[in-house]
Amino acid sequence: MLREDFKTEFNALLPGETTEQGANRRTALKVALGVGYAAAAAPLMAQTAIKTSSEGLQTGEISYEVNGFKVPAFFAAPAGKSNLPVVLVVQEIFGVHEYIADTCLRFAKAGYLAIAPELYARQGDPSQYAEMAKLMAEVVSKVPDAQVMADLDGAVKWAGAHGGDLAKVAITGFCWGGRITWLYAAQGPVKVGVAWYGRVVGANTALTPKNPIDLAASMRAPVLGLYGGSDSGIPLDTLDKMKAVLATGTAASKAAQFVVYPDTPHAFHADYRPSFRQGPAEDGWQRCLAWFKAHGVA
Repeated sequence: MLREDFKTEFNALLPGETTEQGANRRTALKVALGVGYAAAAAPLMAQTAIKTSSEGLQTGEISYEVNGFKVPAFFAAPAGKSNLPVVLVVQEIFGVHEYIADTCLRFAKAGYLAIAPELYARQGDPSQYAEMAKLMAEVVSKVPDAQVMADLDGAVKWAGAHGGDLAKVAITGFCWGGRITWLYAAQGPVKVGVAWYGRVVGANTALTPKNPIDLAASMRAPVLGLYGGSDSGIPLDTLDKMKAVLATGTAASKAAQFVVYPDTPHAFHADYRPSFRQGPAEDGWQRCLAWFKAHGVA
């Protein structure tokens, strides 16, 4: 359940926000409470999606301020506990929707304070887009990496003020969030990361000035990369290039590891989509938890 102080903040209008805008924001954030998926994520699986109980957990929407903007987020944590290890859960391309919220619940069941900030909040509401091309063009392509890094810093700060142990912070992300995981592990205050099928090469632009391969030699936290051998969007030779650069870098760079699941597509952990593969998803989840524990975040 949402604590009363968080509920009051959530329902209140933000500075300069009209009543209609506030209603729209709250409607969009309800997606993170496990009531829907982003329209562009279709087609959806009818039966497979995992539904994690919130029993014994404290969950809900919160917001925190970064450079004058209230960043909305979903969080989940064991109820009544403090000094919890923290995991930043970084969204797919579709934003923070039911699947990401449920992933936070799973981490909370494992003893973590999990927080998933809505990292597109300034650019638009991804849940309202039914077409991937429009979502990419009108929202995702306009999100600066610098904004994302600052918003993740803000999430860490919020976690530290609400029961999290900032000496034990991890990051994990899926698809779009997999790339972000690599970037943040190179510069953010985390001890460890797990990147699920995040691309490591790409165009260097004003909004995305560096890609994971550009930062691979200067990692601050070791990353476990989980990839599908049949992922048409992430050629295996790009992973080979990433490994070569990692081998020349810091101790954290050299500690990075990769697991490639044969005959497995992109988004194999996304249990609500046809790309889901139960074996690799379950194996990857166990590897993720073990990786966190091995690097002191448990």
